[in-house]
Amino acid sequence: MLALDRTSRSAIGLSHVGDRGAGGWTGRLAPSGGTPLNAIAEALLGALGLIATRDAKLIEIATLSVAVSLSAVLLASLLALPLGAAVAVARFPGRHALIVLLNALMGLPPVVVGLVVYLLLSRAGPLGELGLLFTPTAMVIAQTLLILPIIAALARQGVEDAWIEYEEQLRSLGVTGIAAAATLLWDTRYSLVTAVLAGLGRASAEVGAVMIVGGNIDGVTRVMTTAIALETSKGDLTLALSLGIVLILLVLLLNAAAFIVKESAQRRYG
Repeated sequence: MLALDRTSRSAIGLSHVGDRGAGGWTGRLAPSGGTPLNAIAEALLGALGLIATRDAKLIEIATLSVAVSLSAVLLASLLALPLGAAVAVARFPGRHALIVLLNALMGLPPVVVGLVVYLLLSRAGPLGELGLLFTPTAMVIAQTLLILPIIAALARQGVEDAWIEYEEQLRSLGVTGIAAAATLLWDTRYSLVTAVLAGLGRASAEVGAVMIVGGNIDGVTRVMTTAIALETSKGDLTLALSLGIVLILLVLLLNAAAFIVKESAQRRYG
């Protein structure tokens, strides 16, 4: 059957709107009275339906996304918090240049990080023998490198503010160097939750780096952000919207949980 062009469809009162079939959103002809808002409403209702029925594909993608992001935040925090505290307390040549570098790396382009990790993990790269490319591990590495300077820079600022306030007192007690950095890290632990959450937000929203090193392989490395980009390009607005809603809800829940834990600990331990 010959396809009707736009002019012919308009002449007979038909227009092209989205419809979700078994293989995703496909084109169909509908009365021209339909509006784009109707299509969006249908997609939104379909997305809520997928969430309500706990669609298996949706759960699989969301679970992998949370696992990758939380793993990256944990690794980055273990490295970045001590680094930030050390830079805040120590005085050494090139310190100011290092601070500028950390601050600049907060805006590191994700695709550059993805490219660097890809080159390191590719078969021709120095770590190619590990076979990590296009695996969740590669995605964790990329996200860790991306959010490490964010957490380190924010932690450095928070610890340095505390160091300025308590430096004389700590020196009078003979607490300097690594001991002072560790003490201030513990003292500012509640404030540093904000730095960790900033890293989590950055990791959760990442697309470029994980797309490069993960390959967006269905059932293996497909996370919410890459799936949203893919499904939107395919026209499957229902799955894309459901993933977007779940992503926002997960970020809100994680931030709310961290806030509640922080407030409870502050009231209990001061």
